[in-house]
This record gives sequence, structure tokens and C-alpha cells, in this order.
Amino acid sequence: MLVNHEVNVSSSSLSDERVRARALPIAGVAVAVALLAAAQAWASLHGVLGPLRSLVDDYFANPQSAAVSWAGLGLACIGVPTRFRVISLVAAGVLDLLTLALQAACGWHVSIGTGPTLALTGLTIAVLRWQGERRRTALHAIGFGALLVMASKLADTWLMVSIIAGPRVLDQYVQLADRALGEPAWLVGRLLDALGPVPSHVLHVVYIQLPVAAVVVAVWQLRRVTTDGWPRHHLVRTFLVLGVIGPLGYVLFPVVGPVFAYGPLGHGLEIGDWPQLWPAFTSDPQPMLFDSVTARNCMPSMHTAWATALFIHSRTGPRWLRWAGAFWLVCTLLATLGFGYHYGSDLVAGAVLCLTVESALRDPDRGWDLYRVRIVSLGAAVLAGLLLSYRFLAETMAEYPIPAGFLVLGSLVAVAFAFYATWFARPGGRVAQWGGRVAPDGFAVD
Repeated sequence: MLVNHEVNVSSSSLSDERVRARALPIAGVAVAVALLAAAQAWASLHGVLGPLRSLVDDYFANPQSAAVSWAGLGLACIGVPTRFRVISLVAAGVLDLLTLALQAACGWHVSIGTGPTLALTGLTIAVLRWQGERRRTALHAIGFGALLVMASKLADTWLMVSIIAGPRVLDQYVQLADRALGEPAWLVGRLLDALGPVPSHVLHVVYIQLPVAAVVVAVWQLRRVTTDGWPRHHLVRTFLVLGVIGPLGYVLFPVVGPVFAYGPLGHGLEIGDWPQLWPAFTSDPQPMLFDSVTARNCMPSMHTAWATALFIHSRTGPRWLRWAGAFWLVCTLLATLGFGYHYGSDLVAGAVLCLTVESALRDPDRGWDLYRVRIVSLGAAVLAGLLLSYRFLAETMAEYPIPAGFLVLGSLVAVAFAFYATWFARPGGRVAQWGGRVAPDGFAVD
């Protein structure tokens, strides 16, 4: 009787796990559909495109972003056998060429991205007919690819939300706070102007192709999922969580950036001449009423957060991938500043956000021990402190730029050091011990 009882319990547990494994994806799809429907309803009410209409445009030869569509297909192809990868990618290329021909013949706007959207749909239909582990692995990858595409659609709608929710922007405060960092947007902007068009073109390509670089790193991390299964943590998870949390700052702290508030893209509302003239010190900064077309998407810098995540996840790859990750991070930072899209303060906030989110997600088998709680709490506290300082201590930071700059950069260094100690320090040293990288039995924590 005891043996039979144990068998029954085991069968019940297995059954519960199977039900849970099936219920979670269904619940996730239901939440995603509800979120997309709500976003589309809001967008239609305010006369903007919306995620579902944008998706329809992708299917009917008017795609919004070729890079995102191709990145989504590339991510989905990770989970299928080589034969299906080749077929899907070749089909996407052929369909894109046919779409270009149709657009040119009809005199429409010429763009690519419809091919990978159609190929991803066809791949999904084919995979649904599979069985067993092969089907689960493929659907897992397709789910990530679809999430990447839909997250981009939702992000476009959220940018419109940021405009409506933040008619007045806080650029004067951030610009004053940026004096503590030496106003790097003006420095790098002038440098790019002096260097001519070639460096600017390179940085522009790097800046807009960040999703493609992320897929390259993700493909390296996930290249063996069809044989070894999915790792517990990878770049895609960090990217998606950052994309959910970070843009909340757009509504809480609306900022448009120096090229808009102080430069040539201000539509007549700018209060300066970026980057030619440094803005004068303002002893009484005020929220600025700004236009209804410019997104308030500066604080924090999500390009910085995503590029930092890409850099972190490239550290465990081969040398070429590590160099590529470093190159992409440096070029992204230069682009965000040199094109006037961000202030230096935005970049610091974005980096702290990335290190905090990555610490919450990394190495899930380690659990929420004292060291994870410490780094996540530190990162959250520093991020909150930075935002409050930018808003309420901007004048003080501008009046005392050297000590303020040391505090801002020092807080970033403190979070980065704690992150390194917790997740990357070589086990056995004092830094690793401080970061909890050595277990009580003396074995290194992986």
C-alpha cells in the first residue's frame, strides 16, 4: 500500500506539472492578446496607429520596421532544425523581394519586413503540427520571436501615451543636472560635427540596428536549444523585462532630449542651439510645454540599458563576440549623446536600470539570497535617488558640479562593482566572497 501510495503521488505531481506547463503559455497568450487589444483600443480612440493595425500593415506590404521583423524571425529560427531555418529565411528573403517589386510597381512606399512576418506565420503553422519535445522547443523560440515583434508594436503605442501623459517636459532640470557630468551631449555632438559624415553614419547604423545585434548574441547563447534544451537565463529575457519596466519612466519623468528641447528638431519650441551653443545657467528651471509629436522617451535611456545588457551577455562568448559587444556598447553611448537623443544623466539611469534588472533575473538557481537582494535593492535605491536628484536637486547639482558629478558617477560605479562581485568575480578572492560567489562548503557558485 505504501508503494502504491507513492506511485499515485508521483503520478499526481507529474500530472500537475503537465497541466501547469500547458496553462502558463495559454495564460501568457491570453494576457498578451488582452494587452494588445487594450493598446489598440486606446490608439484608435486617440487617432494613432496602434499595435494591431501596425501588425496588419506588416502583412500587407507596409511594414513599420524591417529590423524588428527580421530579428523576430531569426530568434524564432533558433528553435527549429536547420532545414526549417534555411527554408524560413530563404522564403522570407524571396517574399521581401516580391514585396519590393509590388511596391515599386504600384508606386507605394518602398520598405521591407513583410517577408519575415509571413515566413514567421508560416513557420508557426508548420510547427503546430509537430509533436513532443521538438514542438515545445520550436514554439518556445517562436514565442520569443513573436514577443519581440509585438513588444516593438506596443512600444510605439507607449510613445504616444508618453506624449499625451506628459505635455510638459523636464528637460531644463535634466540639462542642469547634466552640468555635473560636463554636459556630454554638447561635447560629443560637437565632436561628431567636426569629424564629418562617416563616423555619424556608422553610429547611426549601430544605433538603429540594436535589435539585430541582440539577436546575434541571443543566437549564440541559444544555438543548442534543439539538442540541449533552453538555458534558465539568456539575453532575450533581460531585453523583454527591460522593455516592460523601463518605459514607465517616460510617463513618470517626461524628457525629449537636447536635439529637441535645445536643438534643430524642436519645431520652434526649442530654447537653445544644440550643440553649437552651451545653454545658459537657469536658476529657476520649469517644466516646458512641448509639441504633440515628439516622444518623451529619454529617461531612462533604454538604448543604453539594452546595449549594456548585450555587453554583459556577450562576456561569456568567444573573443569576436566579446569585442562586438564592447563595440556596440561604446557606439550606442556615443550615438545617444552625439545625435542629441539623450543627456548624460539618462545614460547613467539606463545603465543602473540594466544592472538592477539583470541581477534580478540572472542565475535563477541561486535563489533570492542575501547577495541578490543586496544588489537589486542597491540598484533600485540608486535609480530612485538619481531620478529624484535630477528633478529636485538640479540647481544644486549645477552650482556644485564636481561633487555632484562624483556622487552620480560614484553611485554608478558602486552598482557596477556590486554587480561584478555578485555575478562575475573569480571565486576564491575577497571580492567574490563579498559578492557571495563562494558557497559555504567552499565550492564556487556558478
